[in-house]
Amino acid sequence: MTLPDARAERHRQQHMGWLRATVLGANDGLISTASLLIGISAADATRATIVKTGFAALAAGALSMASGEYISVSAQSDTERADIAKESKEIEEHEEAELHELAAIYRSRGLSTELANQVARAMHDHDALGAHLRDELSMTEDSRARPIQASVASAAAFAAGALIAALAALVGSGNQRIAVIAVTTLIALGLLGVIGARLGGAHLGRGALRVLLGGSLAMGVTAIIGQIIGQAV
Repeated sequence: MTLPDARAERHRQQHMGWLRATVLGANDGLISTASLLIGISAADATRATIVKTGFAALAAGALSMASGEYISVSAQSDTERADIAKESKEIEEHEEAELHELAAIYRSRGLSTELANQVARAMHDHDALGAHLRDELSMTEDSRARPIQASVASAAAFAAGALIAALAALVGSGNQRIAVIAVTTLIALGLLGVIGARLGGAHLGRGALRVLLGGSLAMGVTAIIGQIIGQAV
């Protein structure tokens, strides 16, 4: 009998780190910049002020996203390194106890005591630290935190999303400009929701609806606030 060739399978979980950063970055860039521009448009700001504000928001937001994502994911990376160091020390100082702990994990997953002990011994002898990180801490190479990757992805995605809103602000004037920004942003958000859902294996309609509702609410509330402030100042 001919066995099928072994092949490496790629799962969505393997790229969830950069996918999350990219989707969140683009979503934030679109919604925050569009909402800001709609708000100051409703407050009767000049075209020059609106355009300058849009590109200033793009630069500030992208840098803020990059910094925040780097700090957040670096903290996660620090925790992972601490756990790796702790597990390595425990294996070195309490090897037999760690072996029994690994066997207990396999027993809890349905293996018999004898088989769990055999598997634990084989995995421990092959790569003790790797086995404990994977089976005890659910930590794999694909799931490891990558601060620089997340930071760059988040900043680039935010800038791309914000650029769409900023360019839309160049069109029209007054209420016409507000409508163009809103419609352009909603179309982009819908596409972003579909792309994110497609890459993540989720329902396309739900993915698009989530971002559309959130974006509509943000832009609507900001427009109301901008109009109130424009009338009061």
